[in-house]
Amino acid sequence: MPIPVTGKPRKHFYASDLRGLASLATEATTGVTRIVEGVHQSVWRTLGAPSGRMPDMTRGLTGGVYQSVYGITRLVGGCVDAALAKLEPYLDTPDDTQEGTLQRDAVLAALNGVMGDRLVAGHHPFASPMSLRYQGIMLENQVMPKEAGVTGKILLLVHGLCMNDQQWRVPPGADGVDQGEALAAALGYTPVYLRYNSGLHTSVNGRELSSRLEQLVAHWPKPIEELTIVGYSMGGLVARSACYYGQQAAMRWPDHLKNMVFLGTPHHGAPLEKVGNWLGAILGITPYTAPFARLVRLRSAGITDLRHGHVRDEDWEGRDRFQGSHDPREEVSLPEGVACHSVAATTAARRSVLVDRLIGDGLVPLHSALGMCDRDDKCLTFDAASQFTAYSTNHMALLHSDEVSQQLVRWLAPE
Repeated sequence: MPIPVTGKPRKHFYASDLRGLASLATEATTGVTRIVEGVHQSVWRTLGAPSGRMPDMTRGLTGGVYQSVYGITRLVGGCVDAALAKLEPYLDTPDDTQEGTLQRDAVLAALNGVMGDRLVAGHHPFASPMSLRYQGIMLENQVMPKEAGVTGKILLLVHGLCMNDQQWRVPPGADGVDQGEALAAALGYTPVYLRYNSGLHTSVNGRELSSRLEQLVAHWPKPIEELTIVGYSMGGLVARSACYYGQQAAMRWPDHLKNMVFLGTPHHGAPLEKVGNWLGAILGITPYTAPFARLVRLRSAGITDLRHGHVRDEDWEGRDRFQGSHDPREEVSLPEGVACHSVAATTAARRSVLVDRLIGDGLVPLHSALGMCDRDDKCLTFDAASQFTAYSTNHMALLHSDEVSQQLVRWLAPE
């Protein structure tokens, strides 16, 4: 996926980023102070001292000191933000034609994955909007590739948590395959890459992706022969969510969908997020550790959706996403009339009961990646010929695996 070359040098850091960094520093200072005050009040409570307006707030002189810290932090943060806002027209700012470096984009993608929902809620400049990209250029209704450079076979590649579209590319000097370029060369696809804020709820991203695909098929410069989606990790859940909302709204783009491929997708959840939920519950047991549960609760909505593999609003609406291990989902079945394929990975050399249940690729168990579940009503039905397991392969290696690339070609090649 080549990146357009412009006359300006590409930068890791822009002067206009100062405003975003100052905002993060203000929020971090306030957050740390709240944890300290919570621990302080926990100690006072054991001595019989009452709390302030909230259980984790102090009162009296001590409370006044903490309130002063909060006030000064907000004041300084506001002044810095106002000063930088006035200077912003004179600062070097990235634009749509000037891509940042791989390193800068990777940092912003990771930041959005961890706290992207909070960035959006606070209208933070580091929040990443969703976009479809072809050869590094954002696609809009009035900005589409030239007809001579594309085919009627669209391949949409959807990245995973804390990632962006550029991470489908093989890093310089590393071995591996860019799945988009490989399928373009072998089967004539035109690869289109999605970039999205992976810290938002999966269903929020799924609904927006569905709308963008509707616009894409309406304005694509050639008649569309087929649409194929390859979703990596969380990207597979976003793709399933988009199908669900596209069909609910009777959109046209699902009629063009021929294939869906899921690479290491946690259809039934990922153990690491379940551990995070368990850790939050453990920290909340004692008054001395309860303030530190704030740190665990900083993880984004996108991350907590990975506990069970949510794809609909109903999976999380009206619930405390940091509590409870019960799986509330009504399983969304695979779309009818679409050839669906699942790729799982395991770091083990061969399968066994222990490997399937516990090991997997280091992040996603085999059963979850293959759509299998202990409850029949939640299982996803992949044909045996549409399941593939990559052995001695971890979750990240799955992204650029040559073995996986060859399997994709076999699945997607015309009969």
